[in-house]
Amino acid sequence: EKSLYLTCSIGIVLFLDHKESVNKLLNEAEYAMRTAKKEGKNSIRFYDESLQNMTKSRLEMLQRLKEAVIEKRLMLYFQKQFDKEQHIMGVEALLRWRDAELGFVSPAEFIPLAEESGLIKEIGDFVLESATDTLVLWSSEALKKEWRMSVNVSPIQFKEERFVSNIKALIERKNIKPSLLRIELTEGVLVADQQEAMQKILELREFGFSISIDDFGTGYSSLVYLKNLKVDELKIDQSFVFGLGKNKSDETIIKTITMMGNELGFEVIAEGVETQEQFNTLTSLGCDYFQGYLLARPCPVEEL
Repeated sequence: EKSLYLTCSIGIVLFLDHKESVNKLLNEAEYAMRTAKKEGKNSIRFYDESLQNMTKSRLEMLQRLKEAVIEKRLMLYFQKQFDKEQHIMGVEALLRWRDAELGFVSPAEFIPLAEESGLIKEIGDFVLESATDTLVLWSSEALKKEWRMSVNVSPIQFKEERFVSNIKALIERKNIKPSLLRIELTEGVLVADQQEAMQKILELREFGFSISIDDFGTGYSSLVYLKNLKVDELKIDQSFVFGLGKNKSDETIIKTITMMGNELGFEVIAEGVETQEQFNTLTSLGCDYFQGYLLARPCPVEEL
């Protein structure tokens, strides 16, 4: 007495050579079907040799990444953040991975892989542990003890039931002022369960952490959640900064974000600032904080 609506994902391989084995053909068709599922489902995908090579390469990288996590071969770099007068306000902790064979692997490559595999939870724990260890070291340094550190938290890590209690316990165990740690979240954390995410953000702020919305403007920006969002900072994505002087719409978007942030009482920081022209334009548009190669490159803690 009920209707059931079905969709299907289809993988296709062309049978061009009678020497191909049945198992090889079926495996290739299954690869294609999984691609169809991954790319939105209810679609058709043909097998391509490059797909198999890509899968093999990703599996090899994932294995090497697992080994790097186990053997503690990941590291944190730090990039300074500045105000309009170019005074240092703090740093952002940035994850880096240098593999013996692959060399430096871009976070843009291995972070999505870590999220897909679930390895991001262990990596997230490592980042928070290392970042807070650094804050403990800085507590005895006259200048650095005042620096705030921004740390990116994956949506997967943030969704964990005990995330808030775990990070509070970490801060208490190391006797660090919570205000020295700024937690950077992407807008995606608000999509799955906005109410739960806002409750966690409220708990974090009540404890003393400050909160930043990273890559603002590239995801699910909504005035509906923004008016109720208890955060401290909006971070303008570098894709908008790169377009300054080339694309008028990027300038308009940045101007809108800074005006909106200022009106709502948020700090606004721009990342990816690489030229003096960009810095000057951002300043004129009302941006108060800056991060990028123009002012400082990411570096190991010893070189700060």
